[in-house]
Amino acid sequence: MEVIEIRKIEGYMRRLFGNAKIRIVPRPKKDDSAEVYIGEEFIGVLFVDDEDDDKSYNFQMAILETDLADPDA
Repeated sequence: MEVIEIRKIEGYMRRLFGNAKIRIVPRPKKDDSAEVYIGEEFIGVLFVDDEDDDKSYNFQMAILETDLADPDA
């Protein structure tokens, strides 16, 4: 993924989720994906789908059951 492309998606995700701490970082040795963080916390991977004439992006985020535990319990 190109840096300009990453910055556009990063801006979009920041506006969409109302969070200026979202940042997208290119993955080493991969040109079809990037890592997504909120601050320093890794939250998922962004993949580019460029197989058809319509380019699209897929954001994949895993949610672990331990992350769902009630912090006040």
